[in-house]
Amino acid sequence: MKLRTGLLLGAAFAAGVTAGPAAGLLVRHIGGNMIPIAWAQDSGHADTYQLLNLFADVFERVRAEYVDPVTDRDLIENSLNGMLTGLDPHSNYMNPKNFRDMQVQTRGEFGGLGIEVTEDNGLIKVVSPIDDTPASRAGIKPGDLILMLDGKSVQGIALNDAVDRMRGPPNSKITLTIKREGIEKPIEVSLMREVIKIQVIKARLEGDIGYIRISSFNEQTDSGLRKAFEKLKADSGGKMRALVIDLRNNPGGLLDQAVAVSDDFIKNGEIVSTRARHPEDSQRWNAKDGDMTNGMPMVVLINGGSASAAEIVAGALQDHRRAILLGTRSFGKGSVQTVIPLAGNGAIRLTTARYYTPSGRSIQGLGIVPDVPVQETRTEQPHFGPEREADLNKALRNTGGVPQSEAPPPRTDLPAMVKDIPKLPPENWPKFDPTKSATDFQLQEALAVARAMAPEKHASQ
Repeated sequence: MKLRTGLLLGAAFAAGVTAGPAAGLLVRHIGGNMIPIAWAQDSGHADTYQLLNLFADVFERVRAEYVDPVTDRDLIENSLNGMLTGLDPHSNYMNPKNFRDMQVQTRGEFGGLGIEVTEDNGLIKVVSPIDDTPASRAGIKPGDLILMLDGKSVQGIALNDAVDRMRGPPNSKITLTIKREGIEKPIEVSLMREVIKIQVIKARLEGDIGYIRISSFNEQTDSGLRKAFEKLKADSGGKMRALVIDLRNNPGGLLDQAVAVSDDFIKNGEIVSTRARHPEDSQRWNAKDGDMTNGMPMVVLINGGSASAAEIVAGALQDHRRAILLGTRSFGKGSVQTVIPLAGNGAIRLTTARYYTPSGRSIQGLGIVPDVPVQETRTEQPHFGPEREADLNKALRNTGGVPQSEAPPPRTDLPAMVKDIPKLPPENWPKFDPTKSATDFQLQEALAVARAMAPEKHASQ
């Protein structure tokens, strides 16, 4: 069976649509037919049939004696989801509605609140609010725990069900009860649902340095990036000296877009590879000739919210020495999920491979370490539960990559001023205000590095 090459590195469940577990997905889609499932390979047929009889016994007992009537479909779908979620944090079953929602997500438009979330010890944890959505405007923050939706607890309900509750028609209201670090009492936030049209690219000039934020990777990302770059060149009169790409809190998206974005800046060579259980399913993506910036100096911002597709871009640019990475260690999502449609019954999302940077590094559980470590604030923020991929229950082991001793050595081509960059903001640094770039310490240091990399005479034409 031939595999389609449309792959998704979505990072989370976005309220209003299923986008995948936190920290990103790398998803390979298989054609539309039901996939036959082989009987157990490491136990005899007799054992398998006995276990299936056990399942049937439990199914009938629940069906007959559970306190409230429950449909056969609910029981089967819950069983499928339990089987898959028991494997690792990123495998799961999608019913037909969830599957359609996931497909909508990749087009960059969906209904809901604009929150990327994951399951965390029975609660719903915010990975990141999407820019310019009800969630971001209401002040929802990464790391917030959603305790209740319209006064009803989310404890113990499936992530898909919680996401479904947050969906709804535009202009309908929902109240979230959240727990935030440093605040004793839960916070109630009322939001009005909207049709979410994700603006994945934002760009502006910071003096003579171009700044482009990529908030996720959907079907419009690469074309939007190219348009933004051309506009920056025009707005600067051809005098743009360097470029800062902001991948902070970018949870992922489509693999082909991550490859295309990397290819925009890398002249040639490998961008990313995947290694599956079966060698014939492994793949490699290489850059085509050309760099749309003509070698313009670049700095890339990353943090613990940069996951999957964002890590592929950051890893490729770092391995090729094409950009300097500044910020904090990324999330560390390095596995591949295959989406297998099930003829009229949704799809399963199954972890089938790991992916590797051009140098052969696996970032699974490790993340990408920036070339220039710079914290966002002076005070280390405590976190509820898992902070990164390695903290998730049943996270895959990091295997198959090059040994640490063979990993790329530390860079020796950094500007001399890098050694003087503080890892923490000064004590008198103003409180961060997303509307004022001067309060963004990591960005200001990235701009300083970019200027040090770029000679005055460098122009972008």
